[in-house]
Order: sequence, then C-alpha cells, then structure tokens
Amino acid sequence: MDLNNSITDVPGIQVGHAHDLEALTGCTVILCGGGATGGVDQRGGAPGTRETDAMHLMHLVQQVHAVVLSGGSAFGLDSATGVVRYLEERGIGFDVRVARVPIVPAAILFDLGIGRADIRPDAVMGYQACLNAGINSLDSGNVGAGAGATVGKIRGIEWGMKAGIGSASLEITEGIVIGAIAAVNAFGDVVDPASGEILAGARSQPGSDKMFCSTLSVMREMAGDKPIVYGAAGHTVIGVVATNAKLTKEHACKVAQMAHDGLARTIKPAHTMLDGDTIFALSLGDRPVDVNIIGAFAAEVFQTAILNAVKFAQPAGGLPAASYPASFP
Repeated sequence: MDLNNSITDVPGIQVGHAHDLEALTGCTVILCGGGATGGVDQRGGAPGTRETDAMHLMHLVQQVHAVVLSGGSAFGLDSATGVVRYLEERGIGFDVRVARVPIVPAAILFDLGIGRADIRPDAVMGYQACLNAGINSLDSGNVGAGAGATVGKIRGIEWGMKAGIGSASLEITEGIVIGAIAAVNAFGDVVDPASGEILAGARSQPGSDKMFCSTLSVMREMAGDKPIVYGAAGHTVIGVVATNAKLTKEHACKVAQMAHDGLARTIKPAHTMLDGDTIFALSLGDRPVDVNIIGAFAAEVFQTAILNAVKFAQPAGGLPAASYPASFP
C-alpha cells in the first residue's frame, strides 16, 4: 500500500489548514464526514477543549464528524463553530430529528506570545480550513495550528524555537493503516528518542559551547529555588491518531491514552502543569484488530508526527528552526 506519511492515508480522513502567517496563528481540521468512532485522552494541567466530554464512556454520542486543532488559546475554540456550520450545510451530523448536529471536538494551544495576540482563529478561519481540506493536507511545519507553535520556553519564548504541525502514517499489516497529526507547542524540548539528542528546545545563552541548555537541566537548577513563572503558561501538544481498524469507543479512548507514550518519548518534560496535552483517536474501519496492537503503533506514529512537526518548521517571529541551522543567532 502506497503511503504519503500522512494521517490522510487513513481512508475517510481529510485534513485542511487555514492560517494567518503575519499574526502567526491558525487552525487545522481533520474531517471524517462519514462519522468515526472517537476517543480522547487529555493530560497536563492547562487544557483548552470543546466537546471532549461527549467522547468519554457512558455518554450518548458514539461518533464524531471532525476534530479541530487550533491556535489562539481559548479564543481559538471559536474556529470549531465554522466547522460545525460547514458540516451542517452538507447534512452531516448527529440526527436529532429536527436537525443534524455535527459533533466537532476541539483542542487549542497557546500561541499568543508570538506574532499578534489580538488576531486568533475564528469561525471564518475554521470554515476556510474545511474548504481547504485536501488542497494542502500534506503540508507540515508553519501551517494551520502549527503556524505559531514554539517549543523550549522555560527561559522565555525569546530563547525558544519555532516548531509546527507534523503528520505521519504506517501500515501495521496489509490494509491496516494508522496515521497521526500533531501540533507541537511544548513547554519542554523535542528529543530524538533514538539518540537522546535535542532537536529543538531551549537555547543556550551567547558564549555557551552548547546549542541547547536543556529544559530539564534548567529545572534542576531551579529546584529548591523560586517556582517556574506561571506567566509562561500556555503551551501544549495537541493531535489526532486515526486508523481504519475497527475500535469501540472504549478502545478508541485506550488508543488515545497509549498514543501519549509517543508524546512522552519525544517531549521532555511532558504533561506539565503548563501544558494541556490532548490526543484524540478516530476509528473509521470495520476490520477488527487487537486494541493493544493499535495502541502500540499509535504511540510510534504520533512520535514520528511530533518529530516531523519540528523537522519541517521554518524560522518565524524572530525564532530559529531546527531545519534551518543558519537561522540560529
């Protein structure tokens, strides 16, 4: 099976991005208009979400029709309204007899500290992302929800680096595909799990013989001293894993939970009180596969999506990027 290393390799998934590259903010929609069994797992102490309760067990709704990943902090949740309108116009949604109500969970990241804080994704941008679905779905880096994404901000954003949004996919066995997309706006550093090397993160001050100062090393120095400044809060990695394997709602939540292992392997530290890390899981198929297998590879593919978000990022907002060494001051 030929793959494009994108979540769109999962049949039934479409991705659309919309952004303002001057304001450095944007949103990404993952469309599954035919409906998908959905689950979610949210970790960290600073989440910003919409409609995630509907995805938990013992709730009525069994399927979702889109997921929105957005910048703009809490303001960016408005982008999901545009996606709801787009789907309603096409007769897609949960049938309540008098109308069809699209189920559109969403999660946001904080990108107000770069670009312009007074411009955020709204319903118009969310609608445009739907119109763009399939046009730029393979794009990574400074697009959509990754337009204003940054990492390594323990010493302030001015010592961080530009990140973005990335995607990945793999075929577990013949015909069974799992894909992921991740917008990477972590408080911590992005690390290559194979080598332990920091790919993007908190940079060292001028005069140091090291490119990175390591967020964990800085935290060690702060131990027993003053706490991390909570004014620096608002980071977060958000994303989606999807598969054409058949999952129950309970299993989808388990896959979302296991996908966080990929996040924890690549982000150090992960799931802090300053992050609102949230992963959605979608099932769009009818072939049964053991949930442990899907969950194990969900972690692998989400890990790759995070690494791609950094590898494809470009310098912006005065911050360097890993793929452009010349951008380092």
